[in-house]
Amino acid sequence: MKFTVEQSVLADSVNWVSRSLSTRPIKTELLGIVIDATGDQVYLSASDLETASKAHFHADIKEGGKVLVPGRLLAEISRSLPNKPIVFALDGTRVLVTSGSAKFTLPTLSVDEYPNLPELPDTTGVIPSDVFATAVAQVAIAAGRDDSLPTLTGVHIEINEETITLAATDRYRLAVREIQWQPSTPNVATSSLLRARTIADAAKSLTGTKNV
Repeated sequence: MKFTVEQSVLADSVNWVSRSLSTRPIKTELLGIVIDATGDQVYLSASDLETASKAHFHADIKEGGKVLVPGRLLAEISRSLPNKPIVFALDGTRVLVTSGSAKFTLPTLSVDEYPNLPELPDTTGVIPSDVFATAVAQVAIAAGRDDSLPTLTGVHIEINEETITLAATDRYRLAVREIQWQPSTPNVATSSLLRARTIADAAKSLTGTKNV
């Protein structure tokens, strides 16, 4: 594996997926970020088995490949490198990271032991990120904190055509928000219950984008 990418592009992608790194892993591999270079795209992914994050970016790929490297270390390196092109090159059981005169070495973990992550579904619609983040923040605060009552620690999301309704309660208070979105197909209707802390963290991190 060998590819070149701009520092800012790498840092943004690593910062995103590192949010899903496990802090108390049941296996060492969950401390890592998967780097998969194929075609002209590099795909990054991480998971703590409860949540998963993926990102991809265009890169000048000389040789494809797939490796698993320590996530926190990769995040620290990507932030500390100068704003210059970065070269990643697999050398046996390590990955060499070079940018100008700066050089780092990343050990590899067993990518074969990494759990298979679910494929992301096709986009069903979009909504302004700030609208979504605000609605989630206003509702998630009412969710319960008692893990012995897991259904009360979530945010209920109901999609009905062009309307999304979010609701949460801890039995003593209730918060509900209704927002508009733009579905890709007509007559979309579904509902789900997501952990409040998880969706709140995700929504907050998406505020730098235009739509979600």
